[in-house]
Amino acid sequence: MKIYTKTGDKGLTSLIGGTRVPKFHLRIECYGTVDELNSYIGLIMCQDIDAHHQKMLKEIQDRLFTVGAALAADPEKSRMKIPDLYDSDISLLEKEMDDMNEVLPELKHFVLPGGNTVVSYCHVARCICRRAERLTVHLASESFVDEKMTIYLNRLSDYLFVLARKLNSDAKTEENIWIPRL
Repeated sequence: MKIYTKTGDKGLTSLIGGTRVPKFHLRIECYGTVDELNSYIGLIMCQDIDAHHQKMLKEIQDRLFTVGAALAADPEKSRMKIPDLYDSDISLLEKEMDDMNEVLPELKHFVLPGGNTVVSYCHVARCICRRAERLTVHLASESFVDEKMTIYLNRLSDYLFVLARKLNSDAKTEENIWIPRL
């Protein structure tokens, strides 16, 4: 199978279901941003971090593929069976955050991105996740998007923030806090 098809050479691409849209279409921006996020999750996963976090990030990558597939499908024309996102996927992120927060110091300041490399990757992924969420909310105002997608992306950005704090704590790196100059 060839990777290149030449069908996108004129700036159009196909959604699942066959609908041709410009490559700048909001739906393409949504799943492209989710793909970018997934790549950063892979980068975090490749770092020297706890096996539990690596396993969790692998699960998140799988869920993001589900989100991306749903966003890539034309809700009016696609007949392909796409995996579902479940409430339990959202609950898992919440449970993981609760577990990490139990061992983290109380958050008393805003946290600036940084601390060490893997923590910085988490913050970049968090920002990309927020962008994916904004784009998906925008798309949902124009076309069908399962509400669980936006909820999942919202929780995932929170999870990435808490993971950044946890990985920073595990590395015994001082948290990079914001102290405003008044």
